[in-house]
Amino acid sequence: MLAVGGHVLGDLDPRFVRMATGFAGGVGESKQEMCGAFSAGVMIIGVLYGRNSLEEDDLPALDLATRYRERFAAELGTTRCGPLYEQVHAPGGPGSCSFVVERAARILLRLLAEQRGER
Repeated sequence: MLAVGGHVLGDLDPRFVRMATGFAGGVGESKQEMCGAFSAGVMIIGVLYGRNSLEEDDLPALDLATRYRERFAAELGTTRCGPLYEQVHAPGGPGSCSFVVERAARILLRLLAEQRGER
């Protein structure tokens, strides 16, 4: 959330950062669920394109989240924290999840730029 949120949302509401905290480490450091960096990207998509009521169309956000997931998985091999953590911390790996956060941010920023029609 911190890597991209302020950049695309402007004045980042501190509640967004707090809301994303529990997703770190695959939800509560369990390494069992989605990567926290990926989860934050989906949350940012929701803030930008999500709906506020059942009457609103949720397809723009869902389509963008689907495309984000596909690109994240294609580039990193999975969206799950455990396998990503093992890759990052394997001998010769980058040793820090900041590598995954950076890649997730780049993927999301490219996708958002495409959505806005930018190059």
